[in-house]
Amino acid sequence: MQIATPYLMFLGDVPDRLAAKTAYGIVDWRPDWCVGQVRLPGCAADLGLPDLTIAQGVEKGARTLIVGVVNAGGVLPDHWIATIVAAIEAGLDVASGLHTRLGAVPAIAEAAGRTGRQLHDVRHSDQRFDTGKGTKRPGRRLLTVGTDCSVGKKYTVLALETGMRAHGFDADFRATGQTGVFISGRGVAIDAVVADFISGAVEWISPAAAPEHWDLIEGQGSLFHPSFAGVSLGLLHGAQPDAFVICHEPTRTTMRGVQHPLPSIQEVIDLTVRCGRLTNPEIRPVGIAVNTQALAEDEARALLARLAAEHDLPATDPVRFGVEAIVERLAALYPAGVSR
Repeated sequence: MQIATPYLMFLGDVPDRLAAKTAYGIVDWRPDWCVGQVRLPGCAADLGLPDLTIAQGVEKGARTLIVGVVNAGGVLPDHWIATIVAAIEAGLDVASGLHTRLGAVPAIAEAAGRTGRQLHDVRHSDQRFDTGKGTKRPGRRLLTVGTDCSVGKKYTVLALETGMRAHGFDADFRATGQTGVFISGRGVAIDAVVADFISGAVEWISPAAAPEHWDLIEGQGSLFHPSFAGVSLGLLHGAQPDAFVICHEPTRTTMRGVQHPLPSIQEVIDLTVRCGRLTNPEIRPVGIAVNTQALAEDEARALLARLAAEHDLPATDPVRFGVEAIVERLAALYPAGVSR
């Protein structure tokens, strides 16, 4: 899907920041796309954007109202419908990451049909995908993989996009999750794709490109997670990455939502290479990204230094310390991809 920018962010009346994490992710990485926020009475989240009415958002150039919230069950509350309909009637498209399809709400469907506005359900794709073929295609690709879910794969690859472009690489972020789709304006929520077509969907997200172009593909789940390993493996095969970055959260002992122990970084490297060679025999690790938010700065730097020495790979916290070391490793390994 292709979502028109700029965005007007709709937060409804969510009770806290966590319930608006999708919206916060968009603002963190694409602040220039966000003209303002629309909040209902009682909303406890604040993106730091101007509070606007629908009409004011349109005046400021907004083209899409983003329902940037998450909730239990992914439902669309009835009392939000009037605001969404008003946005459609004012000339805005609407995009949502909820499980409830916008078009399944009669009032929203009727307004969109009458006005010709687009409804984007990011968790549902109308695109028809082929099964993956595994045929090597031109262009270079980097994938983020993880020791667990929610360890910073999206933030790492977005930081790499910025860092690689600054270094002269031709590089583009490729979204495979709902927040990533909003951030990039395109992509597929890969966890909503029927299993047989996951690798094919990733081949579609990252098609043949110029030989030195880099697609930076957002990873999902973990090959070691009993709930999500199937998505992770299909993504790995479809991405056929030349390079991968391992993402890790050092304070966890078990993976999220299950009792299985967290794998080591070396185990993730070994299994990723073993499985990834099916579609790209040249796959290799190029860095380690660690979410050190729970550590003091001296602890974080000591941990990163130890991991770098243990694995002979640059190790960093992309948000806290940047990704220059990983970008420099990529430049050394793939010098033809650097334009200056």
